[in-house]
Amino acid sequence: MRKNFRKFGAIMLAGVMTAGMLAGCGSGSGSSSASASSGGAASSASKSASSSSGSANASKDAASSGKSSGSLSVYTAFPEAEVEYYFQKFEEQTGIKCNYVRLSAGEMLTRVAAEKDNPQAALMLGGSTDNYINMEDQGLIEPYQSKALSDTPENLLDPKGGWDPIYVGCIAFACNKEWFEDKGYDYPKSWNDLLDEKYKNEIIMAHPSTSGTAYTVLATLVQLMGEDQAFDYMKKLSGNITQFTKSGSAAPNAVAQGEAAIAITFSHDGLQPTAEGYPIELSFPDDGTGYEVGACALIKNGPADEQENAKKFIDWMTSTDGQNLYAENGSFRVPTNSKATVADGLVTLDQVKCIDYDATWAADNKSTLTARFESDVIAAPEEDAK
Repeated sequence: MRKNFRKFGAIMLAGVMTAGMLAGCGSGSGSSSASASSGGAASSASKSASSSSGSANASKDAASSGKSSGSLSVYTAFPEAEVEYYFQKFEEQTGIKCNYVRLSAGEMLTRVAAEKDNPQAALMLGGSTDNYINMEDQGLIEPYQSKALSDTPENLLDPKGGWDPIYVGCIAFACNKEWFEDKGYDYPKSWNDLLDEKYKNEIIMAHPSTSGTAYTVLATLVQLMGEDQAFDYMKKLSGNITQFTKSGSAAPNAVAQGEAAIAITFSHDGLQPTAEGYPIELSFPDDGTGYEVGACALIKNGPADEQENAKKFIDWMTSTDGQNLYAENGSFRVPTNSKATVADGLVTLDQVKCIDYDATWAADNKSTLTARFESDVIAAPEEDAK
């Protein structure tokens, strides 16, 4: 029954601490009222970036009259509880109020593309650079490079100058400590460990078509194993997966609630529930894992009177002060600014075996790989997963 629900739901959805740390890798929600599933309504703290169909026109009128807005419209892939903290601090320091819509990374790309002729937001915040490279190739990004990037390792920067890196994190297995202790099992230490029948309906991850996290998982496996072998693996793994969620951060939340034993997710999202006392511990595949460079960028032709505010936010989010908030807020993100404070207990990337993850290749092959995932994994007969 759980497997049938998983497939139905999926079809309906149809750095580094230092530069050397990343080199050691081998190269790396709150209220639902602001979610896309609720129609893009705003959080209780702010109005939605899309709450008024005439907002972009109003912004253009204001800009043409020489006025600058006191607000900033944002699409973000950050969890709401986390991003509201950053927006509040930014407003305290600048007086600029951030209005946002929370979306998964894949939904953010789709929405910005759909609004290309009349953008309703000025800034995209969060999500893997795979998505930003795709947006850049589609002409959806207005190039901008923060003044603070001088403190960011060069290998994390966008060579085209479009998006700005703001954090890194690698793929991990987020395990429910109590479940494993009760069963007397060791944590999985390799990708093949996840195929064990004892994990039947106990693994959860997001869907690669809607989640940047899950697409990084898929692209990692293809780069690690080769395409055909990776899809053979995913077919087998699907037999142990209870559900493909829309958002990457939803998977570890399910593990925290005891709805699954293992989430395949980014390390920072996996650790997030531990801040509230949930019993999650991370394990990493010793045969290699992928990583993301999270980013932010200006939306091309976004509200004209918000452009300077968006640039101020990017400058602030890439600065030492902005990235110090990761540790202050307990978000477990690894800052890209080498001068920023690192949270206590953060999993250090130099202790994890990372592959030489190719984000540009991942971006170029996203539509092909996600389509094959849908046909070969989601739509495959249930017996193929055995």
